Amino acid sequence: MKWIILIAWLGAVLFAHYRGQVRLPLRRQLLDHSVILAPINALMILTSKIPTTPFAPVSRFPGLEKLEENWEIIRDEALALADQDAIKAPDTHNDIGFNSFFKEGWTRFYLKWYDAKHPSALEMCPKTVALLNEIPNIKAAMFAQLPAGGKLNRHRDPYAGSLRYHLGLTTPNDDQCYIEVDGIQQPWYDGQAMVFDETYVHSAHNKTETNRIVLFCDVERPLIWRWTEKVNEWFGKIFMSAASSPNEQSDQTGFINRLTHAHWVIDQKRKAFKNANRTLYKATKVALLVLAVFIFLAI
Repeated sequence: MKWIILIAWLGAVLFAHYRGQVRLPLRRQLLDHSVILAPINALMILTSKIPTTPFAPVSRFPGLEKLEENWEIIRDEALALADQDAIKAPDTHNDIGFNSFFKEGWTRFYLKWYDAKHPSALEMCPKTVALLNEIPNIKAAMFAQLPAGGKLNRHRDPYAGSLRYHLGLTTPNDDQCYIEVDGIQQPWYDGQAMVFDETYVHSAHNKTETNRIVLFCDVERPLIWRWTEKVNEWFGKIFMSAASSPNEQSDQTGFINRLTHAHWVIDQKRKAFKNANRTLYKATKVALLVLAVFIFLAI
């Protein structure tokens, strides 16, 4: 049974690795954080009700048209936040998602995160929060800022139970400010939306001299079977809610992010080790992976 589990898990990892045209190096993929959720991600993708392509039609997601219809209202609240420097990096090490990004300049302000509470969002962006609450398939949302020269390097997001929605609010309206998903580039434009699958390898670039702010939402993936939808709902409620991060002290910090400072301390030591001896660092990662598999089989 253990060998069956191990082979199935490895199969799910390789499924994620080979499903796109653009791939991370296999060694990096095997050690990537997305490996942890590879089996459940394979289930979400294989039972998806919509095509599992890098980009999906916005029209396949009922309710999202409300956001485009009201994009100027949403933009005005985002600009007010930006004027207060409220779209920012976390003040402390309490956002594991932010800390794990390969980023330059990217900042955020959370509007909604699964079942977690963000009173600061309701206070500072009441109109946007009200619109989001009218669309039940939106599970998480934030304002995401990418300044002039900013970028997110190539990566996969860890969970396939949702798809990513972006609505341009204030953008350069220039082809040099774009997201690239599985090798396909799509620029952001004011008032225009896109939906993409964030479990494909993707990156973001702002090669202009103008700031970019988008409304960024995680939209529940439509699935063909009710029981897989229930699994997705349960996983989001229990595990994704635990990764909530605050904008202000009044906001809820999930269990996972309460441990993030310890993660950050360990990660600083990891980076120092990597910089000191890259070859030994890579060998150590592989050895730890092999040891984990051996322990699993030995138990």
